[in-house]
Amino acid sequence: MPKPLIIGIALLFLCAGIPAVSAIGGDQGWYRVHCNIDGADVYFDGTYVGSTYNGILDVPVYTTGTPYSAVRVERSGYQTYTGKLPGEPAKGDIADVFVTLQPVETVGSIYVTSNPSGAAIYLNGNYRGVAPLTIKDLAPGTYSLEADRSGYQSDRTTITVRAGKQSDFQFTLTPIQQYGSVSITSNPSGAFVYMDGVYKGRTPLTLSGVSAKAHNIELDLNGYYDWKTTVSVAAGVTRYVNAQMAPIPSETTGRIDVVSSPAGADVYLDGVHQGKTISPGPFTISNVRVGTHTVKIGMVGYQDYTTTVDVRGATTSYVSAALQPAPVGATGSIAVTSSPSGAEIYIDNAYKGITPLTVDGVAAGTHTVMVALAGYSDWSTSVQVGAGSTASASALLAAEAAPTAKAGMAPFAAAGALAALGFLGARRKQN
Repeated sequence: MPKPLIIGIALLFLCAGIPAVSAIGGDQGWYRVHCNIDGADVYFDGTYVGSTYNGILDVPVYTTGTPYSAVRVERSGYQTYTGKLPGEPAKGDIADVFVTLQPVETVGSIYVTSNPSGAAIYLNGNYRGVAPLTIKDLAPGTYSLEADRSGYQSDRTTITVRAGKQSDFQFTLTPIQQYGSVSITSNPSGAFVYMDGVYKGRTPLTLSGVSAKAHNIELDLNGYYDWKTTVSVAAGVTRYVNAQMAPIPSETTGRIDVVSSPAGADVYLDGVHQGKTISPGPFTISNVRVGTHTVKIGMVGYQDYTTTVDVRGATTSYVSAALQPAPVGATGSIAVTSSPSGAEIYIDNAYKGITPLTVDGVAAGTHTVMVALAGYSDWSTSVQVGAGSTASASALLAAEAAPTAKAGMAPFAAAGALAALGFLGARRKQN
């Protein structure tokens, strides 16, 4: 056979992707590319080297040439494969390269959830199932998505589907608010009406647009005890409430119950010390005249708590104080009272005023309080003042016994009295 014909037959087999076994040898090695798809184009380092046939392609390489490093295999409708070539085959050897091409996906999917779950899902108006739901095999494009659940407002959106991708979306549904009405009357009429603590008007009164749930109703009328109830409102239904108001006895005093945290705090009513809170309490201040009063609660190491209280006849008002620790370096106060009142007050020998009196701005620590009133013996005590709190000092003054003058002693007694008055006056002018 002529030599040119032999060469032509060998080249024909090579181009067809059929291994020319008789040509393997010499200074050549071979890469054998195995592929699951026929007609796939193969590139070594970006250079086209042939197409697969019957699942393979043999590519000759010269052992003395520049070695190849990367392989790329591609075919229309499939994802392109790229990878590294194994080590270059030795002379006369074959190095296998295995490639699997994956089809290019032409559809996508949507994953839908809802809060609360269980919503019916519609795609382009067609029911597809209940959330959570995956809708598969969708052509790329834009779709309308709708969620519907009993008791909730429907919700809709648009969503884009891409080939080979999953698009996620969650519906957060809003409850449908349902309403009813409440009709309120009272005997006597004209009572102030509060629903859930909010003033609504005076009886007789009809409240519409009331949310369907339980509500607290309170009626208040001067001269009558407060009236309270709970009414359950249903959608589209009117509930009726009739309050029979009980009159308050015509008394002129009430009482105040006081609790504090921590317990053991001093309680003052309109500046007058009443006692200390107890645990579990309450501490009760009785026979308080009807009207508005100031209640102050103080304790060493805590800031004073002050509030106003409206007292009604034959009723109990309540004060609950959560005491806050006093800041470091703050001052406190001393509330001084005496019986009888109108006595002079001295703190650490410094004159401060007349009882009853609360002396503010006193440095934290121990102080001496003295109370003096003409005709009574001086009274003194030590008081511990805490930062931000009010200490108390209550003086029960004892009347001095009248002196009995003896014959021949009057001049000396008068002189002694003048000297004592001079000393006391000098002491009270200090500071």
